[in-house]
Amino acid sequence: MFGPVLLAASRSDRMRRVVAAAPVTRPVVNRFVAGDALHPALDTVRALTASGLDVTLDHLGEDVTDRATARATRDAYLRLLETLRDEGLGDRAEVSVKLSAFGQALPDGGHDVALANVTEVAELATAVGTTVTLDMEDHTTVDSTLAVLADLRKNHPRTGAVLQSYLFRTEEDARALAVAGSRVRLVKGAYKEPARVAFQHKRDVDKAYVRALRILFAGDGYPMVGSHDPRIIAIAQDLAARHGRAPGTYEFQMLYGIRAAEQRRLAEQGERVRIYVPYGADWYGYFMRRLAERPANLAFFLRSFAPTAGR
Repeated sequence: MFGPVLLAASRSDRMRRVVAAAPVTRPVVNRFVAGDALHPALDTVRALTASGLDVTLDHLGEDVTDRATARATRDAYLRLLETLRDEGLGDRAEVSVKLSAFGQALPDGGHDVALANVTEVAELATAVGTTVTLDMEDHTTVDSTLAVLADLRKNHPRTGAVLQSYLFRTEEDARALAVAGSRVRLVKGAYKEPARVAFQHKRDVDKAYVRALRILFAGDGYPMVGSHDPRIIAIAQDLAARHGRAPGTYEFQMLYGIRAAEQRRLAEQGERVRIYVPYGADWYGYFMRRLAERPANLAFFLRSFAPTAGR
């Protein structure tokens, strides 16, 4: 019921100001975001990797509308990768990027600006011994994002992509990407999309997810199962067994702050589990999408506004 409203609010400047100003917001944000800056986030990374979990780091930001901010995003990722190298975390931590934060949406040559910026990040990631995954945003960016992926994989073949099961086109994209060396994170999708391009009902999105998952597990690539859904996790493990995939030829990915006990349970079973760890001051859009995804997240946030909260 509240999902579409929250997704619309995720791109509202007015709601951004209201939510950011609420005194109870920050403690709730801290559940999903590992700090406003890199070094506090590294404490989270160290704790997760020490407990047997891998990570992918996202420096938060999106919908950049000027080249200077796009360059600043690039530079933030370069500092992140240098820090991972200095910390000896290159084999445990990768990075996730949103191309709209690298200039993809700029009206004049945005695709080329984003490609140039992210190429520098991919080059350093390769030198550090890690890789980059290109987050997928709304449906208008899919073709550009997949084109950037194809360019990057020429010299950086481990570059990963994200596919969203709620889009009608995703099964076809999954077939194209289920090839040797390809890394694909499959998620359900967290943007408000029109009915002409995307399934609108959870049941249909879930069915589409399983269809795409079957394609990826049957292929020659490296599936990354982006889900907290117990049914999806069980199906993925069954598909791995059917196709003779040992742990490490696929992985589970989950969001920081959501189902931590399940993350540990899977890792203790010998599964490879990677936690998506976002950080940075531009947390609003990410935070609102997390509230929209699960009623439990929204309930947790609303309880913080109750008069007894914190007592």
